[in-house]
Amino acid sequence: MKQPNDVFNDFQAKMSELLKNSPAKDIERNMKAMLSQGFSKLDLVTREEFDTQTQVLVRTRARLEELEQRVAKLEAKLGGGPASSSSTVQD
Repeated sequence: MKQPNDVFNDFQAKMSELLKNSPAKDIERNMKAMLSQGFSKLDLVTREEFDTQTQVLVRTRARLEELEQRVAKLEAKLGGGPASSSSTVQD
């Protein structure tokens, strides 16, 4: 007895073979080219670029939190805290 995956793979192979030399293959190629051209006009980024920027953002956020802690410690050492001299200046 064939496994469901084997049946599906056989069906896919037969369909690919049928479509290889048919007009449907030309239509598929034309559609891919048209979609590719349309996507190139949009302001999109690749997944790789998105992942890279996400990693940069995570590192930047961690560094910002570290710096905020350091500033809070320095302000505490100076005895003023965050509400010292900066709060005396009014808008």
